[in-house]
Amino acid sequence: MTHLRIRPAARDDLDTVLAFWKTAAEGTSISDDRDGVERLVALDPEALILAEQAGELLGTVIAGFDGWRCHLYRLAVHPERRRQGIGSALLAAAEERFVRLGGRRADAMVLVRNATAHHAWSAAGYDPEEHWRRWVKPLTD
Repeated sequence: MTHLRIRPAARDDLDTVLAFWKTAAEGTSISDDRDGVERLVALDPEALILAEQAGELLGTVIAGFDGWRCHLYRLAVHPERRRQGIGSALLAAAEERFVRLGGRRADAMVLVRNATAHHAWSAAGYDPEEHWRRWVKPLTD
């Protein structure tokens, strides 16, 4: 088996990432378009982390740091490649990035209805904080 390669996304990867999310991510976001992902990579070139094997995209995570908190989004692994350590490798890379940047606590955006993801996040050491509720307001139509 070929070695798993973890690396930041480049602009040339963005269409592949968007297509991958349609297969591997649970649900879609208002930001799941070329402009949104292009802005992310332009603003923080190391935030979108990819896992590849033999040139095939197998997983992604967005590891955003705003100088105060560390935020994880779009942890997605190809459905046929789950439970093989790819998600763990992506989270390890994200957490290493956060520590390097001075981050002290990470939170993850996880859909309430995604029970499979709840188990994965729990196995990775993340606990739900039930006393917090996230309020969301779209900033565009």
